[in-house]
Amino acid sequence: MPDTSDIAPDFTLPRDGGDTLTLSSLRPKAVVLFFYPRDNTSGCTKEAVAFSGLKDAFDAAGATIVGISKDSVASHDKFRDKQGLSVPLVSDADDETCEAYGVWKEKSMYGKTFLGIERSTFLIDGEGRIARVWRKVKVPGHAEEVLEAVKAL
Repeated sequence: MPDTSDIAPDFTLPRDGGDTLTLSSLRPKAVVLFFYPRDNTSGCTKEAVAFSGLKDAFDAAGATIVGISKDSVASHDKFRDKQGLSVPLVSDADDETCEAYGVWKEKSMYGKTFLGIERSTFLIDGEGRIARVWRKVKVPGHAEEVLEAVKAL
């Protein structure tokens, strides 16, 4: 499970719109990598909309935002279009990247346990090192908090 000052695990994954995205190709920009459980659910929608709403501010601060879940590219395309999202969404269908970042966890809801993505955000600096980690993210105010961390890099 990577932590601050570790090199962020690299990946190349399919993204919305049919292209692929490689994390290391985004350098020397900082990257905000937010892992979320599922497209078109209330918390995930609020989080993705909040990051999209602040995209210009993140761009001005020199950071790229990338959302990642296990949902398919087709699901990401629908999610992006329905919610008017402006940040790239990548699909980790085989959960290798989720495993590499330590966000694939046992969760429980209504007395049932299951494996799923723990809402987490990683701020990766321009050299590819993890500068900050947020785990078990609560959505309200989170995108704003991450933006402040980007500005402090």
